[in-house]
Amino acid sequence: MSIPKSMSSDATCIAGCSVIKPAIFSDHRGYFLEAWSENWLTQLGSGVRLVQDNQSRSLRNVLRGLHYQIGSAAQAKLVWVTAGRVFDVVVDLRQSSKSFGKWFGHYLDADSCERIWIPEGCAHGFLVVSEQADFQYKVSTPYSPSHERSLSWKDASLAIDWPLAPGQMPILSTKDASAPTFPSCDKFA
Repeated sequence: MSIPKSMSSDATCIAGCSVIKPAIFSDHRGYFLEAWSENWLTQLGSGVRLVQDNQSRSLRNVLRGLHYQIGSAAQAKLVWVTAGRVFDVVVDLRQSSKSFGKWFGHYLDADSCERIWIPEGCAHGFLVVSEQADFQYKVSTPYSPSHERSLSWKDASLAIDWPLAPGQMPILSTKDASAPTFPSCDKFA
């Protein structure tokens, strides 16, 4: 008996970043899927071990990010939405990467069940576009306040196309509102 493949993935414009599409098995009762599997990381060519789960709930127009950790606390992330919908963004901060300075945006929602694999060395953030959203993160290193960094969501040199109405401002934390721009943020070798 063969076991059905539990996921497929699509590469993005960010080196090492993929959109993961879990196989969804549905019938008249609802659906079943593997929420995540360590085998996925093997299929993606990553030797990373995920050590911590995080969850956030945010209201419409809340923008969280762009966040990352540096040094020994740099994080790879597997992210997805369990309720609602967000516009998710990844920015490559790895100076040695062929996609350095590029960004990738993708809508994540509870209906599609897609995930995004984000390698170490990338900043990550999302904007809630539904009434509220529950967001899940699996990370490769625990949160470390002394290693935490932010990148400005509105950096002109990145020109991220956030789905905001003209002149509309997102709801931000104080930290995110004053984050440094791409030219002056900490980067990776």
